[in-house]
Amino acid sequence: MHDFGFLNSKCAFPKAASAEMAELGLERWHECAWEAEKAEKSGLADFAANMSDNALGRQLLDAVFGNSPFLGSVMLKDPAFVRRLIEQGPDSIQSEILTTLGKSGAEQESDGALARCLRVAKARTALTVALADITGVWALHQVTGALSDFADAALRLATAHVLKPTETQDEFSPKWPDDPERESGLIILALGKLGSKELNYSSDIDLIVLFDPNRIETDDPASLQNRFVRLTKRLMRLIDERTADGYVFRTDLRLRPDPGVTPVALSVAGAETYYESLGQNWERAAMIKARPVAGDIEAGETFLKRLTPFIWRKNLDFAAIQDIQSIKRQIHAHRGGAKIAVAGHNIKLGRGGIREIEFFAQTQQLIWGGREAKLRSSVTCETLATLVDSGHSTAEAVNDLISAYEFLRRLEHRLQMINDEQTQVLPNDPDGIDKIGIFMGYDDAEDFATELTRHLSAVQHHYGDLFDEAPTLGGGEDGVEGPANLVFTGGDPDPETMATLKNMGFEKPEIVDTAVRGWHHGRVRATRSKRAREILTELMPVLLRALAETPSPDVAFLRFDGFLSRLPAGVQLFSMFHANPQLLDLIAEIMGKAPRLADHLSNRAIILDSVLTQDFFDAPPAKPALLEELQELLGRSDYFESKLDISRRWNADRRFQVGVQCLHGTLSTGDASRAYSNIAEVAVAALFPVIEEDFAAKHGRIPGGGLAVVAMGKLGSREMTASSDLDLVFVYTTPGDETPSAVNSDGPQPLDAVRYYARLSQRLINGLTAPTSEGSLYEVDMRLRPSGAKGPIATSLEGFLKYHSQS
Repeated sequence: MHDFGFLNSKCAFPKAASAEMAELGLERWHECAWEAEKAEKSGLADFAANMSDNALGRQLLDAVFGNSPFLGSVMLKDPAFVRRLIEQGPDSIQSEILTTLGKSGAEQESDGALARCLRVAKARTALTVALADITGVWALHQVTGALSDFADAALRLATAHVLKPTETQDEFSPKWPDDPERESGLIILALGKLGSKELNYSSDIDLIVLFDPNRIETDDPASLQNRFVRLTKRLMRLIDERTADGYVFRTDLRLRPDPGVTPVALSVAGAETYYESLGQNWERAAMIKARPVAGDIEAGETFLKRLTPFIWRKNLDFAAIQDIQSIKRQIHAHRGGAKIAVAGHNIKLGRGGIREIEFFAQTQQLIWGGREAKLRSSVTCETLATLVDSGHSTAEAVNDLISAYEFLRRLEHRLQMINDEQTQVLPNDPDGIDKIGIFMGYDDAEDFATELTRHLSAVQHHYGDLFDEAPTLGGGEDGVEGPANLVFTGGDPDPETMATLKNMGFEKPEIVDTAVRGWHHGRVRATRSKRAREILTELMPVLLRALAETPSPDVAFLRFDGFLSRLPAGVQLFSMFHANPQLLDLIAEIMGKAPRLADHLSNRAIILDSVLTQDFFDAPPAKPALLEELQELLGRSDYFESKLDISRRWNADRRFQVGVQCLHGTLSTGDASRAYSNIAEVAVAALFPVIEEDFAAKHGRIPGGGLAVVAMGKLGSREMTASSDLDLVFVYTTPGDETPSAVNSDGPQPLDAVRYYARLSQRLINGLTAPTSEGSLYEVDMRLRPSGAKGPIATSLEGFLKYHSQS
């Protein structure tokens, strides 16, 4: 009989969720062992038979083959290893795996040979950890620790390999050939669950790759960036490329500074500059778990030490605390007591899930950790316990959260063990729920669902109470369920946020997500300051909800993005939005329904100040009041070009006011037409003497003469719209009975009346139509003048009357 080592009556053996799969797996187990026996003469066939005949061995085989196709396939590929694992136990075997990997991996000269070595070791680690987990031999921290230790070892081995000079790679010459990582200047930082040594079963690993030029001897420092990018890509291929032997870990480099625009390897100086100037609070939270895992460990530790003031701030102003709280509030607490559905629930990102537990700890670490060093642990459960000791959380809350964390992490591992998938989503169908419940060790699916719901509800409750005095960002008032997650932190788009945006009405949520992340990374001038980003974080759910209520949310969002990209700064405007939420509704309505108003707003965001005045929605002033207003503004400047700009700003602002009132329904169509017509008349009436005076400085005036500007078309009938041009006719008079060509102006450069009034009319047209830095006033249409486009620009009164009497 064989010794079945660590298998004993204290082990937990989940039943087979599928008896058919268990039977089929058992048959193949014997076949594979027999084939291996023929090849190796190692007694594997006897071992396989004895294991299936042994009560404990059979329970383990049923638990594996009846629940996890992935684990079953690993066992069938390597029955000799299974035998050693069963006989020696997981502690001894996992230590052996790491020792063997270190020795054999260091001997491999080619990338392909090392890749195979790493993948074989990963498969054996996966099986070892899984059997130790599902039998209950290892506690959660041992499971996550073993996975993390293997990831560390794999990364160190691969990093040392790519740093060694070869026939095809001579870009780096290690200072210490026997220890290439030492003083190499290459820094591999682990974040997330690997950083805190809490890696889950089928997790990707979050990495940041940096290099320190000051620790690298080179004759070509300008080439370092490209060289380290190439090295990083080679390193990632060794770790995450799928081959016939599988993969080691999926890698994610998107937690580096502004991943959308930065290379995969950054200089430490560039990274430090980013964190000091643009680093966000969610990045502070991410860096809590950061640690150097491979490469130049000393340089990595130095880098993190220099980031200490960024991560752990001893003094936080109110705005910073608000921003930290808003990280939590972006994930809506759903305090309305809504039922948590088990089927299809995401146990990481969903309500009451793992992320809420982690954020419960991290948000408080960000606030208190700068002054209380004992709160700087990267390990979730350690941090939770310290929150009680520090008086920041109750023992009841923390006990509930730790219990839920351990349950949900075990469930996460079971979900991932089934097919080696990075998933945290429960099955949608009752049969799937039954099966995962069985794999968790429950005989009754209802008992499993009850236990799961209890933990999720407890987390939801305590998370909802965190910063309870602060307003929620998710949607409804207390007791009323609002939208789900709206989270734009971290490296990846949040799946529930994508679903929320879709449900809100955005057809392309990925565009929204990309743009918002760009705002948070300071890619537009309006969000370059830390304070602007803090306020924007707070505003985001309210803004998106307002845009979603427009007829075309995607179009409205893109217009708002354009509006934001043109702003020179954002703090003042965002503060105005924060203090006056109704402004956001107005902005959204404009972006969604009125492209002309949106364009004006993009060029003149300051107009929003006037929207807050008491008289903005009053009836538009009459012509005399408008004329007095514009003349007063023009009188403030002595420069002709400045007066043109003033007239354009005034005109656009007044038209914006009318447009907004139309949008709100406070102004009828007829009243709006009259208001637009008044604005146009006043603009022409106020600008004409300005242009005439400037013209007269050179050409003088026609003594006793005059020029009339006659409105035709929609302006003449006072039926102007927001997009109407001006149909104008210019008519002049001269003194006495002399013909216009015989009358001259009295200026330094005199002109006869025909040319004088033609040029003066053209100057007025130019004054109305010429684009300045403030745009143009109106397009002018002269086709209604006598003889149409072929006629003179200005017509004498006599000629005008004669033309119309004969036509």
